[in-house]
Amino acid sequence: MIQPLPKEWVSTKLGQVAKEMIGGGTPSTKNPDFWKGDVPWLTSKSLGDYIFLTAGEKTISEEAVRKSATHIVPAGNLIFATRVGVGKVVVTKIDVAISQDSTGIVVDPSEVDPLFLAYQLRSDSVQRFVEQNKRGATIQGITRTSLQQIDVVIPPLNEQSRIAHILITLQNAVEQQARLIDLTREFKSALMRKFFTEGLDGEKQKSTEIGLVPENWGVVELDELLLLTKYGLSIRGESEGKYPILRMTNQINGRIEATNLQFVNIEEAEFLKFHVQRGDILFNRTNSFELVGRTAIFDIEGDFVFASYLILARTDANKLNSFYLNHYFNWENTQVRLKSIATRAVSQSNISATRLRTFAIPLPPIEEQAEIVSQIDTVSERIELYTQKKNLLEELFRTLLHQLMTGQIRVNEITDLTGL
Repeated sequence: MIQPLPKEWVSTKLGQVAKEMIGGGTPSTKNPDFWKGDVPWLTSKSLGDYIFLTAGEKTISEEAVRKSATHIVPAGNLIFATRVGVGKVVVTKIDVAISQDSTGIVVDPSEVDPLFLAYQLRSDSVQRFVEQNKRGATIQGITRTSLQQIDVVIPPLNEQSRIAHILITLQNAVEQQARLIDLTREFKSALMRKFFTEGLDGEKQKSTEIGLVPENWGVVELDELLLLTKYGLSIRGESEGKYPILRMTNQINGRIEATNLQFVNIEEAEFLKFHVQRGDILFNRTNSFELVGRTAIFDIEGDFVFASYLILARTDANKLNSFYLNHYFNWENTQVRLKSIATRAVSQSNISATRLRTFAIPLPPIEEQAEIVSQIDTVSERIELYTQKKNLLEELFRTLLHQLMTGQIRVNEITDLTGL
């Protein structure tokens, strides 16, 4: 049952809300003077997930505006991508000229809060309408006529502004978590470089065939540190079965995760031959050049087997901490080295188990390996925490965007609880 709108809300069409819809164009590239001015200009492909536009993609001259089909969208209004990136929408904080891939939507700020309208145009119902009304053989887009027919609801202006405030507050919180994730990943990368080249205490270094390593570390081929390497099962996975089979899709951020599983029916003897133990490394031996060498550690409960395009590597725990090896394999410098030993075909690359066993790694004392793992894991856990917070905030944003735009929840119900 569709919930009726609050009585003070108005249901209408975007074409009735917009004072003007502004088309765009691209100045001729044959006239270089058109591209030497100070007027910001953009194509729709430069529109991102941000809600505010603060800069153009390029600049053009005022003469280019006068003599081409482009027009300027005044600050405080909306830009809607009608072709490339169709459906993206922003509020521009600058006067900006647009290409033919976008439409400017000018509103009366005394009646419509532009930020509120931008969020409404990002809602699922509007995006579904856009998807259903796209036209075109090669590049699909939505026509100005269809754009005008988008259903919108307009609450009183004060409520619009309060809804927009709640949504922008949530979006800012999402973006803050994203920045924390990026910064912590950069820190982790720097920390790994330090540990794998200087050790824990910035020790004196020596030059080796794999680069700089601490002077008291060895450089050892994996063949001396592994108990076994083996290829996985060449059997098709099904939606149901006795044992889950691990694939490349289960390698997530350096760890095996039991998501999107497929299953196989095999005898127990076959299971014992291909089962995975906690601490085992699963190495992607055959794939595209970008993905070959991808590595994850198995550290979950349960009975699992693994697919044939993976190599299982089991370390001698007295010599090599498998978690240390996993971090080393996932270090960006090591990934470059691993790809350098891959054999390349037209669409696939391969690293055999034999080649993998000849791969040399820096080997600190076993106690130092454990401390390196502990410190890197601490940073990884922080990234995971920020990611979980970001995911929760994104889900809350999507839920509130729908409920606030349909009147299922009123803005005062949120502000009374949160003070937003």
